Amino acid sequence: MLFDRRALLSGAAATLLAPRVARAAAVSDDAGRTIQIPAKVERVFTAGPPAAILLYTFAPELLIGWPNPRRPEECELMAADACSKPQVGRITGRGNTANLEVVLQLKPDLILDVGYISDTYISLANRVQEQTGIPYALLDGKFDAMVSTYRKLGALTGRPDQAEGFARYAEQTMTTIKQRIAKIPESERPRVYYGRGPRGLETGLGGSINMETIEFLGAHNVAAERKGGIVNVSVEQVLAWNPDVIITIDGGFAASVRNDPLWAPIKAVQSGRVHLSPHLPFGWVDFPPSVNRLIGLWWLAKVLYPEQFPEDLKPLTRDFYTQFYHKTLTDAQIESVLSGRG
Repeated sequence: MLFDRRALLSGAAATLLAPRVARAAAVSDDAGRTIQIPAKVERVFTAGPPAAILLYTFAPELLIGWPNPRRPEECELMAADACSKPQVGRITGRGNTANLEVVLQLKPDLILDVGYISDTYISLANRVQEQTGIPYALLDGKFDAMVSTYRKLGALTGRPDQAEGFARYAEQTMTTIKQRIAKIPESERPRVYYGRGPRGLETGLGGSINMETIEFLGAHNVAAERKGGIVNVSVEQVLAWNPDVIITIDGGFAASVRNDPLWAPIKAVQSGRVHLSPHLPFGWVDFPPSVNRLIGLWWLAKVLYPEQFPEDLKPLTRDFYTQFYHKTLTDAQIESVLSGRG
């Protein structure tokens, strides 16, 4: 979550500052910062994609706009008016584009960011809040914090009862899956390589937010020896790891790796355990790492432990999309989503 601080320091932005006098409640965010929330929260600017997806699932009418443009194939799987919202840019992450003047002109009641909580992001939140007068909340984006994140979002927006339904769904899903995983012997837990990019050579190191659901399921990330985020690796390194399973979100890589002689010696390729993750309208394993991973947890559990997870994914997918994406899918749409096409 980086930010173009030139916008923060611009004199033009400072001239747009306006006093915000309607204070109704003090709420602590996940960084322990106490934020004064307006009497009504009706317009929220999200600092990046994880926050935008979280807010869209919870209360799409509060979302001012999207950090990045939505594609037609994504819009087909969302509420009818979801893609009528404008692209407004982002404050955090790669390709941050939001100008503070634009943010101020949009007149949000709240700025919301979801992701890592660190001194860097706390400093950024404090600086933006000080210079705009708009309360800026930081929520924990870790996968296992999702239950509390929904409840905190409910407190920030004055909708605790609404948040409870989402929190309970997340809690029940995580508890159910975790109980089954606990019974699987260590010897039966696969070694997994996560391959991103057209060549499949981007992967997540140990502790990466992008690898959280794989690690939640007790599988062994072959790149976990080093700690960090997403890195580029060589084919030779993947050969040395020799994973049991390969998970990817890139359709081109999924199609080519099965016939690529360079990858042929790898156990996952030889055993046919290369799996393309569903990714519409948002990635089920990653990209971005937000609440979209909840339905992805069922898919990934079934891929890694097919005997322990015999459920039909179609009704689970329909229920999730209806509640979280505000769209009830047809059978054909569900089959297309599960195929990873698009």
